[in-house]
Amino acid sequence: MLTALVLSVLLLGTAAFALSRGADTPAPAPTAQARLAPPAEQSTGATPTTPAAPTPTDTPTPTPTAPDPGPTKGSGTFSIAPASAKAVGRGTVRRYRVEVEDGIGIDAASAAAQIHGILGDRRGWTNDRKNAFQLVAGGSYDFTVKIASPATVDKLCGASGLDTHGEVNCNVGNQVLVNSKRWNTGSPQFSGPLDEYRALIVNHEVGHRIGHGHETCPGPGKPAPAMMQQIYGLKGCAPNAWPYSAEGTYLSGPAVP
Repeated sequence: MLTALVLSVLLLGTAAFALSRGADTPAPAPTAQARLAPPAEQSTGATPTTPAAPTPTDTPTPTPTAPDPGPTKGSGTFSIAPASAKAVGRGTVRRYRVEVEDGIGIDAASAAAQIHGILGDRRGWTNDRKNAFQLVAGGSYDFTVKIASPATVDKLCGASGLDTHGEVNCNVGNQVLVNSKRWNTGSPQFSGPLDEYRALIVNHEVGHRIGHGHETCPGPGKPAPAMMQQIYGLKGCAPNAWPYSAEGTYLSGPAVP
């Protein structure tokens, strides 16, 4: 009888100890099969066990890379574009060649093709039916279009008393000098595409060659004349690269010095 009683007490104590130890045991860690509850389960109070994967909208938008202005100084020597084309326009034909300063990273043939396209555009100076232009690679010519580093433009323009301060273009003698920084980056004042700003450079400087002076904004919201110095501000006008509209209207403004 006493032996049976002791055995019962020992069995009850063992069970109680086992129950007590089970309550203190930590919960098992999540396994590799743990998953994020789908939205339907989350709405019922289920707790996600892993963070949500990023969605496409979580990816940061890349910051646009600013155009490379190129070197501030080139070699001082020039390569003539090996390109020629038929004359474009009617009237007086002005022969021109394109030269690019060595060491500034601009391809002369590509630049010549773009300039030829600008001067032949129906919105350009040929619209007046008085001026024609012909790209040549050799022989006689009336003027050159030179794309050069800011330092070289300053030097060549400065020889004629013009201060281009490393930023702008000029027209001196028989040369249209294009600042490579402007060719590569455009202008902060001009919100259009870079190719449009290149058209403005060519149209403005060639406009001087055929007798046009500076003009200013004709009124708020109107197209800025190609002969306006748009890099210094638009004065309420809209940026514009062309002397004429697509319909053939001359986009003029009041004359200024």
